[in-house]
Amino acid sequence: MQVLVLILNKVDCLEDILEGFIDVGIKGATVIDSMGMARVLGEDKLNNIPIFASMRMIINESYPYNKTIFVVLKDEQVLLAIDVIKRKVGDLNKPGVGILFTIPVNYVEGIAE
Repeated sequence: MQVLVLILNKVDCLEDILEGFIDVGIKGATVIDSMGMARVLGEDKLNNIPIFASMRMIINESYPYNKTIFVVLKDEQVLLAIDVIKRKVGDLNKPGVGILFTIPVNYVEGIAE
């Protein structure tokens, strides 16, 4: 099993992603409000740190916060979930879209089949 984590900057796609998960049989995702480091530090501090000054240019100012989705998946569900996400948000490599990653799960309890 794996936990899929999506830090979603395009929050207007959230419901579409969750509905897409249901359509492919994925249930039990958890969504939390989150805020990236660049937002917390603020523009003044970012301009004083060279790497963050350049990052400021790629941050979409219309997204003051983001949503983080966590979902524990069977290995065979991971590509289905990723496909749903990419169909709803587009290219994750574009600025202001989000970040997606998975982490192996060694033990899980409390997931209803």
